[in-house]
Amino acid sequence: MSRLLSLAAGVHPTLPPADMVTAAAGAGWPACGIWFDGATWTSATTKEVKKRLDDTGVIALDMEPIIPADGADDYAEQLIEAAAEVGARFILFTSRKKDLQANIDRYAQACDFAAPHGITIVCEFLPIFPLNTLPMAADIVRQASRPNSGVLIDNLHLSRSGSSPSDVATYDKSLFPYIQIADAPAQLPTKFEELLDEAINGRSCPGEGALPIAELLRVVPDVPISFEVRSRALRDGFTDATERAKHLWKFASVLA
Repeated sequence: MSRLLSLAAGVHPTLPPADMVTAAAGAGWPACGIWFDGATWTSATTKEVKKRLDDTGVIALDMEPIIPADGADDYAEQLIEAAAEVGARFILFTSRKKDLQANIDRYAQACDFAAPHGITIVCEFLPIFPLNTLPMAADIVRQASRPNSGVLIDNLHLSRSGSSPSDVATYDKSLFPYIQIADAPAQLPTKFEELLDEAINGRSCPGEGALPIAELLRVVPDVPISFEVRSRALRDGFTDATERAKHLWKFASVLA
């Protein structure tokens, strides 16, 4: 089965959402991710993103992020409504909250709000957040017990949180409706600042590092892949958004 390949929003962190669609289309990507900023997103943004998706045929694989935090608006309902209008298939959820029950409750609420739109909410774990391991994300999904739920594995976060593809293999593969892929050195950062910088600046294209990508793809077969290559080197080397997307496509397309 040929996998659906998607250009993650994080590859172009400063690009307006509609221009993200244009860059993906220009580089030949069949799908892309959309970043939702609750402080700046408007109905006009929704309209323009949808128009460009319709005009190019690019699929909105996902929209992100819902990130609950103490004393802050996570914009979940607004994001879900926008995702429904543009036709996004998945929405990313993670959390800065430490309280497990609060995270379960908010995740379940997001799933319920998204369910009528046919959108799946995926729970992502990041070692820089309190929601930081595969078992924790799987437990939130299990306890929320919603049909439109799942765990999102970012293979960099999987490695840096101390897990491996063999750990993923202990779960039912239906728990993982799609995955995120990048590459990085085998050596794990040891400090929070190093983990954060690597996550947003230090990733490389698949095959340029030492993460066990092939092993993960065997464990989670057939599902779409979002290429989450947040890389300062890629941004500096390819300042044009479409050229950056084309460069990454050369590495991504061989994994279909």
